[in-house]
Amino acid sequence: MSIKLVLLKSGEQVVSDVKELVSDDNVRGYVFNKPQKVQANRAILLTEDENAVEDRNVEITLSPWILLTTDDEILVTPDWIVTIVEPLKSIIEMYQEKVDGQVD
Repeated sequence: MSIKLVLLKSGEQVVSDVKELVSDDNVRGYVFNKPQKVQANRAILLTEDENAVEDRNVEITLSPWILLTTDDEILVTPDWIVTIVEPLKSIIEMYQEKVDGQVD
């Protein structure tokens, strides 16, 4: 595969270089390489102006998915995956900069 955004059944969103483990034409698991937990926080603007337009900016932070390990590759079973999607280009760039220190 490649860099993907994965929604886990725990509700966590993880961005990672994802590879499928296939045996007998069936997916047996996924290997997450350097997975990062994605957290989105909506910026809040407090104002007394009733007519102010709500700001829809979101602050994204990446942090190691499992903090207390030195492992770069983590095996995840398919039953924990809700869906795998293509992340926004900006998320891919953030991920690459965080784990490799570079952007394509």
